[in-house]
Amino acid sequence: MSASHSPPPADGGAVVVERQTLRLKPPAMYQVILLNDNFTPMEFVVVVIQHYFNKDRETATQIMLKVHRDGRGVCGVYTRDIAATKVEQVIGAARQAGHPLQCVMEAI
Repeated sequence: MSASHSPPPADGGAVVVERQTLRLKPPAMYQVILLNDNFTPMEFVVVVIQHYFNKDRETATQIMLKVHRDGRGVCGVYTRDIAATKVEQVIGAARQAGHPLQCVMEAI
């Protein structure tokens, strides 16, 4: 009985592995937007923007005025989970204070 032996490959049997760079897409971003109503006090809106969006008083006042004039104002841009949490926090604080303030998130 003889075993058939094939000659080794010319490259010595080496295996070449090519490195592939994985390109991850950046996460989708969402704007958190306050909507105007005729009942929520402006000062409450300023305080909410300062507290939940970490804005200084002047920036918070400018955002509040944009909400008042244009009907909506962007408070920040975040990943989906963070934006959803901020929306829930703002709506919860508004309801607890007895205000109808609306907060939404929109994909960019």
